[in-house]
Amino acid sequence: MAEDGRMPKILCIEDDLDMIDYIKLILGKAGYEVIGADGGVKGLEAMRKEQPDLVLLDLMMPGMDGAEVLLRKGEDEAIRDIPVIALTALNSPFDQVMWLARTDLQDFIVKSKLPRRELIARIERVLQLYPPPSKEPPEETS
Repeated sequence: MAEDGRMPKILCIEDDLDMIDYIKLILGKAGYEVIGADGGVKGLEAMRKEQPDLVLLDLMMPGMDGAEVLLRKGEDEAIRDIPVIALTALNSPFDQVMWLARTDLQDFIVKSKLPRRELIARIERVLQLYPPPSKEPPEETS
């Protein structure tokens, strides 16, 4: 839960619309607000517009892939600090180590190993390490 009492907003950037629906179903039942974006370009637009508390990012997408999304995110002050978890079909330990070492990913989840409880636990862990800022307006002082 965010500091202001609301459930965190999660953006899922993915080229597989069925996977977006699956993530919305799982996380929606857990109380999260989930927004889907079809591909990297729409994902960056949604990051800027929605200011999510966390992003689930597919790394292998046509057009703008996950690496390009991460690069552009890092160059944009408005979205640079949003934590990102990779949600990908890449399942070799080498891929995981390389992506985590060379990017600002906070975690790496293999799609084929996506139990509901583990997904939620890992999201909660990242949100504890990178808590969403309060989105309430500051209190007025007299």
